[in-house]
Amino acid sequence: MISQSAYTVEPWRLRETGLDLDVLAQSESVFALANGHIGWRGNLDEGEPHGLPGSYLNGVHELHPLPYAEAGYGYPESGETMINVTDGKIIRLLVDDHPFDLRYGELGCHERVLDFRTGVLHRTAEWTSPGGRTVRITSERLVSLTQRAIAAIAYEVEPLDGPAHVAVQSELVANEQMPHEPGDPRVAAAVDTPLEPEEHSARGTGLRLVHRTRRSGQRVAAAADHVVEGPEGTDWSAESEPDVSRLTVTATLKRGERLRLVKFVGYGWSAERSLPAMHDQADAAIAAARSTGWKGLLAEQKTFLDHFWSCADVEVEGDAQIQQAVRFSLFHVLQAAARSEERAIPAKGLTGTGYDGHSFWDVESFVLPMLTFTAPRAVAPVLRWRHATLPAARDRAHTLGLAGAAFPWRTISGAECSAYWPAGTAAFHVNADIARAVARYVAATGDEEFERGPGLELLVHTARLWRSLGHHDPQGVFHIDGVTGPDEYSAIARDNLYTNLMARWNLMAAAEAVARHPDRAEELGVGEEEAAAWRDAAARTAVPYNEDLGVHEQSAGFTTFQHWDFASTPADRYPLLLHFPYFDLYRKQVVKQADLVLAMVTCPDDFTAEEKARNFAYYEALTVRDSSLSACCQAVMAAETGHMRLAYAYLGEAALMDLANLEHNTRDGLHIASLAGTWMALVAGLGGMRQHEDEDGVRRLGFAPRLPEALSGLRFTVLVRGRRLRVDIRPHTVRYTLEEGEPLQILHHGEPVGLSAGPPAELPVPPLPALPEPQQPAGRRPADRALSVPVADDGADA
Repeated sequence: MISQSAYTVEPWRLRETGLDLDVLAQSESVFALANGHIGWRGNLDEGEPHGLPGSYLNGVHELHPLPYAEAGYGYPESGETMINVTDGKIIRLLVDDHPFDLRYGELGCHERVLDFRTGVLHRTAEWTSPGGRTVRITSERLVSLTQRAIAAIAYEVEPLDGPAHVAVQSELVANEQMPHEPGDPRVAAAVDTPLEPEEHSARGTGLRLVHRTRRSGQRVAAAADHVVEGPEGTDWSAESEPDVSRLTVTATLKRGERLRLVKFVGYGWSAERSLPAMHDQADAAIAAARSTGWKGLLAEQKTFLDHFWSCADVEVEGDAQIQQAVRFSLFHVLQAAARSEERAIPAKGLTGTGYDGHSFWDVESFVLPMLTFTAPRAVAPVLRWRHATLPAARDRAHTLGLAGAAFPWRTISGAECSAYWPAGTAAFHVNADIARAVARYVAATGDEEFERGPGLELLVHTARLWRSLGHHDPQGVFHIDGVTGPDEYSAIARDNLYTNLMARWNLMAAAEAVARHPDRAEELGVGEEEAAAWRDAAARTAVPYNEDLGVHEQSAGFTTFQHWDFASTPADRYPLLLHFPYFDLYRKQVVKQADLVLAMVTCPDDFTAEEKARNFAYYEALTVRDSSLSACCQAVMAAETGHMRLAYAYLGEAALMDLANLEHNTRDGLHIASLAGTWMALVAGLGGMRQHEDEDGVRRLGFAPRLPEALSGLRFTVLVRGRRLRVDIRPHTVRYTLEEGEPLQILHHGEPVGLSAGPPAELPVPPLPALPEPQQPAGRRPADRALSVPVADDGADA
């Protein structure tokens, strides 16, 4: 676990004041920089020591066989793994022939600061070499949010106690040696040396390497150029080999003199473009960056982030740690998506190779809601990527004997990569998650062009899947059998409630969309009879409910299963999937992650307030949160049902998932969906924000804000149809300010409120009824955050 004392609590920065090599891999994830196209882990500039080297290009992957003890029809044959591409971060330093390596000599101080407002990672170190010379090293690093193919580093060295001969080696390195972790040896073989050299060069201060992946056939080009500033006599030379291209700069520095190197790194990749085209593309990106210059890149980055924060910032009064964590979360989610440009958003973003770099349904259900209301321009490209994979999804549906499209559970290119079909193929709810993301985006932005184009196709083909997957029983009830919902401890179930409600919504949304666009419906072959069949299935969809208990069932018959023996399950046996067979988990009442609770969050108008309260209490006692996706959902529903202390506890768990390494796997990359879930817990939870749909099909934004006692205020901004709405919540009142755009009607605790430019609307927050707090499984209660709330460090920036 990362010690919280390693990071100071500041509102706009993450500062590490020492270097603990035992948790170096976790800090590399935390300090990662990305723009959705390029990802650089927060490795030290020198390249070593490291936990996990990482330079990634979104979509670049290698193929490997999927392991099966017994083959079966329809099993995916090949897996995809994100690979470490050419590393452009490395800048090695030698002081009087002693390599700057933190494991040798004496480290006087070491500090890294990630600034959320500038998008720059700062590093300062003072080091005394084994030869006794002390130097100060400073560096700044960015991955450009404006120039998609560019990352850059400014590196400076200064002797502090006398003259020193220094050599700086700036490198491009391919096929770096990776640490070997236990796991599938086929995956290890695929990523060990995945890049075959095609071209290498070094000329002047410029470097270039071009490689091609061995199996997936993707060409990767990396180029670098430099600006060198040093005293008279500073010299440099360049050399290259197939996997290494290097610029070496040497200088003799007097005390107080500095050698400065600015390194511009450009990337490009393609599965189709020629070698000359790729190296020209990388060179052109470098030329543009050199023209902009280091200061220009800094200015562009700051301008980009100024705009983002003006629309996305969340201010938390009363808990400095949560304040820092939500800005950390927003920044990293933006980095995962800003320039993805019709590529997937991996579950770990571009911060590590966890989950093999695959994208899951998490993106549509957790990441895109946040982006839709804060950075909507980043949403359409992700949905266009899903649309681009539609042919593969249709082929998959055909293989499974179904109509429409069956989108993959986990993927990079659009092909299904899950070798475990009960949790993969059977999790058809991903179809409805995608459809819901389409409708959410269109409702929030009014992008009719998108709805008529890729949006409508996604709605139609997902609806066709549900109509062919489900069936009507003799009484006419529409059932969907043999599916896995969000809770992976309950697989191959009948009528999973989340799946059924989302499918019902998907069917109706598709029918309404084709009615709005009859010409496009005709092009897609949707007639009145097919649309009517969708409506009929939606109207008759089964909704499992236990009358005796007065609660909805997660799936048909779930409440009749034997209860898991939580009292006899020790803490070191969690997560359960690592210590018990799935056979045992599947037949018991135990919930890995919010499933029915997520259904109440996602489909709020399908439950009464009383049903939500009873359901939440029932499933709270069964949910063990063996998934990072659970706490944020439980925070939202705890707040809606009036359990503010519990909501606050779950907010803390979601917010600190990576900063405190709660899942013990932050070394593999950040949990991007859980980071987005921090926003969800605050805005949808404490802010009570929902998209409601009235009987006429009009979607309206609603809020039901309430604060836990420990917080004195919460402020956030949401973007909706060209309007900018600011919500300022206090313990007993809330202020809605329409800062930009045409008049808007919202709901406040269910009552309509009209907003227009001018004075804000200030309304009371109704008091909470006194309710008994739900119980959790033995030993799984979240930490009560209200008992100790950290304050900001003295001198922290405002």
